[in-house]
Amino acid sequence: MPPLCKNAFFSAAALLVALVAIAPAASAADLIEVYLDQAKIMQLPEKTASIIIGNPQVVDVAMLKGNRKVVLTGKGFGETNLIAIDKNGEALVEAVVKVAAAEKNLIVQRGLDRESYHCNPRCQPTVALGDATRFMGEASAQVSGRTIAATGAAR
Repeated sequence: MPPLCKNAFFSAAALLVALVAIAPAASAADLIEVYLDQAKIMQLPEKTASIIIGNPQVVDVAMLKGNRKVVLTGKGFGETNLIAIDKNGEALVEAVVKVAAAEKNLIVQRGLDRESYHCNPRCQPTVALGDATRFMGEASAQVSGRTIAATGAAR
């Protein structure tokens, strides 16, 4: 490489490093972590009028009345954003919501088929996004049968 090209390359690389160093870093408060199929309560700023969720297939939000709290429920794996706005449409809070699998889950991969188990302390089948259709059907049928038996016995 000619000396002029080398100098230009190193100058561009140094500029990029400097820009990354001075760019504002996201703080820990800008990231909200929620587990799949679990809920988390979050306090909102005083003047919050509305909440916007970028992708409601990743996280669902429900505002609680009168106390500026919301319930975030993980619906799908991934990340989306949450914006709280005031009555004039001004953003009060902007955050990334990350939905991840619960920490005590065990994933069993059988070829292309996946099965999820929740372990605390014994491992029991649980239905999770990405599991094999057969496994999900069997686990869901067991949960439904148990619910029907429990509600039928209560009557």
